[in-house]
Amino acid sequence: MLYTRVSSFIYPDSRMTLKSYLALITLSTITIIVVAVGVVFGYSLQQTYLEGISQRGIELARVVAHDEKVIKAVQQSNSGVPTSLEHYIETLRSSTDASFIVVVNKHAIRLSHPIAKRVGKKFIGDDVYEALDRGRDYTDVSRGSLGMAIRNFTPIRVDGKIIGAVSIGYLSKPTGDLIYRHLQEAALLVGFVYLLGIVIAGFFILKLKRTFLSLEPEEIVQKFKEQELLLDSIRDGIIAIDSHQNITTINNTAIEWLDRNVPSRYQVVGDQLSNHSQALSHFALEANGQLSKRNFHIGKVAFYANLYPMHHKKGQYGYVIVFFPNYEEKSLEQELITTKNYADLLRAKTHEYSNRLNVLSGLLQSERYHDAVEYLQQESDGYQKILRQVIHSIENSAVAGLILAKQNKALDSKVEFHIDADSHLGGYPTQVSENLVTLLGNLIDNALLAAWSNRDQQAPEISLYISDRSAHIMIELEDSGAGIPDDLDNRILDFGISSKHSSEQHGIGLYLVKKIVDQYQGSLDWERSESHTTVFSVYLDKQALTR
Repeated sequence: MLYTRVSSFIYPDSRMTLKSYLALITLSTITIIVVAVGVVFGYSLQQTYLEGISQRGIELARVVAHDEKVIKAVQQSNSGVPTSLEHYIETLRSSTDASFIVVVNKHAIRLSHPIAKRVGKKFIGDDVYEALDRGRDYTDVSRGSLGMAIRNFTPIRVDGKIIGAVSIGYLSKPTGDLIYRHLQEAALLVGFVYLLGIVIAGFFILKLKRTFLSLEPEEIVQKFKEQELLLDSIRDGIIAIDSHQNITTINNTAIEWLDRNVPSRYQVVGDQLSNHSQALSHFALEANGQLSKRNFHIGKVAFYANLYPMHHKKGQYGYVIVFFPNYEEKSLEQELITTKNYADLLRAKTHEYSNRLNVLSGLLQSERYHDAVEYLQQESDGYQKILRQVIHSIENSAVAGLILAKQNKALDSKVEFHIDADSHLGGYPTQVSENLVTLLGNLIDNALLAAWSNRDQQAPEISLYISDRSAHIMIELEDSGAGIPDDLDNRILDFGISSKHSSEQHGIGLYLVKKIVDQYQGSLDWERSESHTTVFSVYLDKQALTR
């Protein structure tokens, strides 16, 4: 227990709260400023006072130096006549704040002094010769017969000749006491300012704590991170806007649906909502501060939006918009029709293989074994050839299975599916393989549909080449379709944009392909060949795949 207490005293918790941190910073800043101002103010006050004393002493010395009685006494002293100005000078000094007034002749012999017995003796200190020899008004802080003093000298002149000098002095102790009293007054003022600064800083810190809801900076950062994770975990699109329709918050789902060309939400925050969705902007204007529900479209996809008003104590603040795809009865009906068509296709395939089994059974029952073997060989040769080629060149089992599945689909659709003999693809992690399956599957589906749709103009066929022998994975897919319409050439990769009929596709395939290409820092291009085919080329950075 004793060790714990000592340890906690010697090694306190290094984590400092926001209030303590602000208090320490504010108090330190105010202290430094007040100390610096106090020192500068005290120094300036002292220098100003000393300069004032010096100026006052020089002026008083000049007045004494022009006194006729002083001049006459100095002339007599210089002529060898014993002269004393003690009583006269002391009478003058008593009416001033000077500590002493000393008059000397040209030989620096005193004619006056506060101590009578020192009259007639030589002046102590060489600083008097600045006035006697050089004729200068001079101020010096030095020690004389009365102690340390501020001594001011001025020469006594008659017809331009120096006959003596006057020294006006202020002893350091009385002067220091006077300066000290002034500094005390200044210190009281500085102390009052210091206390006032502490009080203001205290109110400022309390205001900040209320503004931050008593949360520490680490807690505020954590709250923002939690908010971002929460928003991105919701599959609906969420947008918050202020009263001027500036976007304040948006999640990744909303960005993917509204603007696929924006890589980060931070590039959207602060923009006008109308720059990303005119429909939602109009809904917010028409909502008039009320809860509202609307339908709108992005491309060919229908969406449903809820607008929730946010109110501030000063008035309306903005809206939170939540939107999601609108799967209504028609969508469900279309999905049921697709499922029914798929079931019918399965029944047709079952009937087809049943007929083939009947043929094989008849050949076996009639003991035409050779013909039965040839029939089986004929049925399997084509498939075995493709199977051997895929197994030999495609090591990635997921991609190999996809290609075989699409080969069967092409066979059923009467579309020739060629795989380049020089193709090669190695193994990759599960996540990469899934993305490659998505990319290839959508490209092949589009190519099959394009070739089949253009069967009346050209024999339907597609060709696939895939290789990862270089620093990139290169995929080329050529189809005999009619190509991409000119009006969709610049928008074909956008979400909801399709060159096909809405009953067939919803414009999502190439959008997903583009997302995967961007994820792996690749490129996606297409062109129309001289043989009137469409060639899609994809390049993926292998280093980006393995990061």
